Amino acid sequence: MIPYGRQEISQQDIDAVVAVLRSDFLTQGPQVPAFEAALGEAVGAEHAVAVTSATAALHLACLALQVGPGDLVWTSDVTFVASANAALYCGADVDFVDIDPVSYNISVAALRDKLAAARSAGDRLPKVVIPVHLCGQSCAMREIYALGQEYGFAIVEDASHAIGGRYRDAPVGDCRYSNITVFSFHPVKIVTTGEGGAAVTADAELARRMQLLRTHGITREPQAMHTAPHGPWYYEQIELGFNFRMTDMQAALGRSQLTRLGEWVTARNRLADRYDERLQSLPVRCPVQSAEAISARHLYVIRVAAEAHAEVFAHLRRREIGVNLHYIPLHRQPYYAHTLGIRGEWPEADRYYAEAISIPLYHHLSEAQQDTVVAALAEVLG
Repeated sequence: MIPYGRQEISQQDIDAVVAVLRSDFLTQGPQVPAFEAALGEAVGAEHAVAVTSATAALHLACLALQVGPGDLVWTSDVTFVASANAALYCGADVDFVDIDPVSYNISVAALRDKLAAARSAGDRLPKVVIPVHLCGQSCAMREIYALGQEYGFAIVEDASHAIGGRYRDAPVGDCRYSNITVFSFHPVKIVTTGEGGAAVTADAELARRMQLLRTHGITREPQAMHTAPHGPWYYEQIELGFNFRMTDMQAALGRSQLTRLGEWVTARNRLADRYDERLQSLPVRCPVQSAEAISARHLYVIRVAAEAHAEVFAHLRRREIGVNLHYIPLHRQPYYAHTLGIRGEWPEADRYYAEAISIPLYHHLSEAQQDTVVAALAEVLG
């Protein structure tokens, strides 16, 4: 089976984890802040908070921005459910914005129209908008930021796919157009910590709140306590937080992996360009890249005619090619459509769902494996 995505673990990575196993720290020790520092340097962020998953990072980001009951959060209709679930964990409501037909990211035009319609009708405006950098390509963040200034919403970039990508000559994660950016380190992502995620920000207070909330809301900082410390053992729980701490084993793995981030993104882009060339003669639509962005190329999504979609997908699976679909639009999920009763129209998301297939792409995919994928597509598409 050629999977759609796969991690690579080197001897360097193994040695880094083994060193932690032989050390005094297994849970949150010195490797976590070292990983946070390396991550911040890699993505141009002043503050990084490592946690157990990107879902946890999204949850903490919403909490740090004081999302709660009565608030509204909007995100792209084509994303993994975690992008929306994070708002629900805070007691807020969610709604979805249709996607751009070219980039498959959140549509700036649809977002602008939805905001204007809500204001005109006297409806609630979002407190937070979560743009998702689908497949590794940045959303049009400058335009989204401008809308945030006009309509008063905060911005959390869901960059789970986009570590190593760039937007307007800066790394995704520098937060010049957002309050917080979130990354994922799941094994199918570009950099892995096994399971894990992080939130980065340029705002020291937001970082402080996320650090507090990832560890049960407990502080050992005297200036944050309600009373003077009783002794060196003393701590106080000052908020209701969570156990979202990353372990030192995970952090050591992530820190080792980050040293190869640049070469991996370069390899992914080379392979994606090779797909572009070899698929030209087939009736498939290849991804389009923005002139403003350099994609991290987490996924390579092709689109085929809707009437051939199921047949192409099944043929590739029969040929031991582990294609997938990223993602089923959120408005089609029973929990949102039926349990929460979210209603609306998202025509581009529906068209995308009827045509999209994620074909294998990872930095150590061989050219021979890639040619096998192209040949299988040629077989079924003629």
